[in-house]
Amino acid sequence: MLEKAERLGLLEVDAIDSLAARSGRHLGRKRLLAATAIYRDPAMTRARTERLFIALVRRAGLPRPAINYFIAGHEIDAYWERERFAVELDGYAAHGTRAAFERDPVRIEKLKLAGIDAIRVTARRIEREPDQVAVTLRSLLAQRRHILHA
Repeated sequence: MLEKAERLGLLEVDAIDSLAARSGRHLGRKRLLAATAIYRDPAMTRARTERLFIALVRRAGLPRPAINYFIAGHEIDAYWERERFAVELDGYAAHGTRAAFERDPVRIEKLKLAGIDAIRVTARRIEREPDQVAVTLRSLLAQRRHILHA
């Protein structure tokens, strides 16, 4: 129901939060707040997302990528040149428009055509699942090294 309300432009998380605040210990309150948690953007600016990402990379012992690197006609959030691997750091607020929805996959396609593998990682995952993101990055970087330097 929440996804349908969002698609229709009817989802108002602030109104739900207000209702939950007034509902005391109602049985469904916790479940409703848990279900709407994904619709609350973490306070993630581009700079903060980049700092958290770099810290994640450092903690994981991965090589540091170039940040805000221009290649193949695009600015890439994080780029490992040796592996020809890029990461786009996504926050919903910055990419939650129809134009961005259409533009972002085209950018990934153009990178692929230039021989650069790329993934998108959300700000929410960087904040809430840094260990899993690190495991994924480690695996993908190893795959790229194997493919390119075998």
